[in-house]
Amino acid sequence: MDPADSAKLNAFWRSLRQASQRALLLDYDGTLAPFREERNQAVPYAGVREELEAILAYGKTRMVIISGRSIEDLLPLLGLEQPPEIWGCHGWERLLPDGGYELGDLPEMAAKALEEAECRVRQAGFAERCERKPVSVAFHWRGLDPEKIARLENEMTEAWTPLAERGGLELHPFDGGLELRVPGRDKGFAVRRIFADLDEGAAVAYLGDDRTDEDAFRVMEGRGLSVLVRREPRPTAAELRLEPPEELLQFLSQWLAVCASDGRGP
Repeated sequence: MDPADSAKLNAFWRSLRQASQRALLLDYDGTLAPFREERNQAVPYAGVREELEAILAYGKTRMVIISGRSIEDLLPLLGLEQPPEIWGCHGWERLLPDGGYELGDLPEMAAKALEEAECRVRQAGFAERCERKPVSVAFHWRGLDPEKIARLENEMTEAWTPLAERGGLELHPFDGGLELRVPGRDKGFAVRRIFADLDEGAAVAYLGDDRTDEDAFRVMEGRGLSVLVRREPRPTAAELRLEPPEELLQFLSQWLAVCASDGRGP
């Protein structure tokens, strides 16, 4: 890790030890779990599930998973005995620790446009690359060669742009595909809602990896620690970078150690 990043991280650990509240906000794909061409096989890195379970069991941390996946898709992959709070579909879905569920309102025109977008993809023979979520449709091209990806990206952009205009939707590229989704919420929306529940003395960290996490990183500015979890550097609003899985596991382990060292007990 870069010395400057180490200094920032050490300063955060000091603030975490003294904090009145603690919140650990985590993206899933690419952050807690490696990308897989088969999306239903993207389980967490070895050791991550155990670290999360230990933090949840000790208490004194509000853990929140914030993902572009639907909650229904995410829960079996996450595999935690007692799921924490989860925001799915870029902030449109919310699962509370007590099992309560919330979903934002989907406009009728948007719903029709999403249905047509999914239908077009399936009719074109790409059903296995189409992922329908409550408020979006995603097309995945991970694992294909660059030339085919470029062609598919052009084709999907051309096919979905009229639907986006008609249904009031937005096209969002992500690491491995393109998503057509209802605007108005993103991962930054979820982070703002979480901050609204916390007091000024809270210590908060957000860990994410791709472009959809940049909305959350920008909300975190001046309010907590933003961490890019990625092997290769890239332009980002995050304050520091951790390489998965080794440095990610060290971060989670240190989080628990700091919480246990404050003398206040679980």
